[in-house]
Amino acid sequence: MDGDQPMSSGVKDPVKLADEFHAVFNQIKDEIHKVVIGQDDIIDLLLISLFSKGHCVLVGVPGLAKTLLIRSLSESLSLTFNRIQFTPDLMPGDITGTEVIEENKDSGRKEFTFIKGPVFANILLADEINRTPPKTQAALLEGMQEYHVTTGGKTYQLDTPFFVLATQNPIEQEGTYPLPEAQLDRFMFNVWVDYPSLEEEKEIVSKTTAHQDVKIEALVTKEKIKELQGLVREVPVPENVLDYAVELVAKTRPGNALAPEYVNKYMSWGAGPRASQYLILGGKARALSQGRYHVTVDDIKQLAIPVLRHRIVNNYAAEAEGFTTVKLINMLIDEA
Repeated sequence: MDGDQPMSSGVKDPVKLADEFHAVFNQIKDEIHKVVIGQDDIIDLLLISLFSKGHCVLVGVPGLAKTLLIRSLSESLSLTFNRIQFTPDLMPGDITGTEVIEENKDSGRKEFTFIKGPVFANILLADEINRTPPKTQAALLEGMQEYHVTTGGKTYQLDTPFFVLATQNPIEQEGTYPLPEAQLDRFMFNVWVDYPSLEEEKEIVSKTTAHQDVKIEALVTKEKIKELQGLVREVPVPENVLDYAVELVAKTRPGNALAPEYVNKYMSWGAGPRASQYLILGGKARALSQGRYHVTVDDIKQLAIPVLRHRIVNNYAAEAEGFTTVKLINMLIDEA
């Protein structure tokens, strides 16, 4: 720990827990790799988001093992898992649950009873979330933000940890309802799932076309996850790293004094303060995952694209000239 800043005393024996965080993080990855080939960066981001109490939206074409990855994650963490296939006819009650009339066996009177929906799980896969109308999307987003759902005038608390992983197909846009920017902002990371390399695809095909019986072991209890989530917020952040994260976000905003000329020319909207918060939280979790007890500027740079990609909006001039949001983020990083 030479040169590292001491951690605060809000968590019992934080150094020991930090070492445990690093070990658990890698054990979970190894367990997932029993069934998922490659995707190291994706797994890292999912775990960083989970331990930061964030949510993720995964964007990728069908067949890239997004569902398998998420299910494997839930099994390795000993957490309950539900999957919702979003469709145009899905209603809010199909997610949150509904009230039904049942007869009370003791009194003989009929009463309303709440039947919990699939949102009452620790890990929720919202498959193709952009295929359902905004009213239904909003029912899920309340739970993501507030950790409870409201129905029939009553509020029901969700079990924690609560982690939403939504997927979107970037190819088929007909009959979809793209999430508005304000709702996308609820997701910590926007993760692009790309095609595997030739060697990885060869291994995937070889393993999935032969008989195999691989069982993922549950490594971590929900109580331990909560403990490690609390540890993330105890990691110290040097002033220069905090300055870098806040200034990086400010530079994405057209009209801001720090914004470069190309931002004013090509961007319609920049990222809000939540982006700065997630950069710092993600940086803390990333530092712990690598066995470090302090955040560096490099941690912020490595998380800049998944944190900012869905929070900035380019204009028509940018689209005409092929100036993407990812290109903008990379330019801002390179200038630092």
